[in-house]
Amino acid sequence: MNFLRNTLAVIVGLGIAGLIITLGIRVFPQWVTFEAFAPFEHWQRFLQSMQSNDAFFGFLLFISGLGTTIGGVATAMIVKYAKVAYAILIGFIMLFIAMLDVIVFPYHPTFYKISIFLTFFPFSWIGGKIVSIIYERKRKRRIAEKMNKS
Repeated sequence: MNFLRNTLAVIVGLGIAGLIITLGIRVFPQWVTFEAFAPFEHWQRFLQSMQSNDAFFGFLLFISGLGTTIGGVATAMIVKYAKVAYAILIGFIMLFIAMLDVIVFPYHPTFYKISIFLTFFPFSWIGGKIVSIIYERKRKRRIAEKMNKS
């Protein structure tokens, strides 16, 4: 049962991260050069139109970090054990997808190619750590309440 729960947690975390990245790209109307909801259907054409826009790639790094953090939080909340490890797994999978994106499509600036390594792991770790700290505080509070009752 834990395997299904953990698998569901990873899928939910990746889905949330992808949704946040999609919504982040749609925030600025001048970047929307596609008719579909998600830009990923026409990613090559979209990246080619954004090739000289460094602000877009900087924002993409930011929104990817935010999405990975929230996806890591969601994953860590669902799994029962090893919350930080599963959140970091979200960062690893997102880094793998970003590396494939950089390898397949040659339209990314150099700072983006370097910064993806500095974005996904730390932000996913922060997401897992947030949940870990919250759960640890709750556990300590329950122990303190039990001690005070007796």
